[in-house]
Amino acid sequence: MAGCVKLASITLPGSLTNIGPNAFSDCYSLKSITLPSGISSIAGYLFDGCSGLTNVVIPNAVTSIVNDAFAGCRSLRAVAFPGSVTNIGEYAFDGCSGLTSVYFQENAPALGPYVFGGYLDAIDGATVYYLPGTTGWGARFSGVPTASWTLPYPVILNDNPSFGFQTNAFGFAISWATNLLVTVEACTNLSKPVWTPVATNALSNGMVYFRDPQWTNCPTRFYRVTRHEARRPSF
Repeated sequence: MAGCVKLASITLPGSLTNIGPNAFSDCYSLKSITLPSGISSIAGYLFDGCSGLTNVVIPNAVTSIVNDAFAGCRSLRAVAFPGSVTNIGEYAFDGCSGLTSVYFQENAPALGPYVFGGYLDAIDGATVYYLPGTTGWGARFSGVPTASWTLPYPVILNDNPSFGFQTNAFGFAISWATNLLVTVEACTNLSKPVWTPVATNALSNGMVYFRDPQWTNCPTRFYRVTRHEARRPSF
């Protein structure tokens, strides 16, 4: 399929679990593609030279993006990485000169050299966005400036090392907007949920750590996080 210059779109079967290197390289007319949910790795040079590609959906199961996977995708404007991605190979986005926004949902992945440029056109004007409370971020990420990513809703960082059973408690980090209040609610049955507030926390610098020492009192306990809404006094 590589070099099919007139290929504009393609539907991949959901049962597909592997796509080999160079499968779509130099498919200049390819505009958009959704990869199957069973894909765990984006192979090397998979979309190399797909200069017309504007949108790609990376499945939540993907853990690695191999070298030069998206090299030369000049029309690609934004990329969102799921929290499952732990490694991005060298030159993976080299030559993606139109890239402006790169979003990461979890801790910084391991990187090869020149992920966002070096051999082809270097990226100019892109920003890497990360969630407050995640780790491994500096002022620049593989040469690209970084900024805090504020979502319109609070999220639980379930891939964070602090997630889960800790000493005498169950806990997790919550990421959202600086200094806003969030309410943690819990229930014991998702089929007939009755959500009960268990804590209200103020976020500092975009994150807060929630700790529930009462989790042992329930054989099963589910959590959700919402924006805290102050109740009006009744008269």
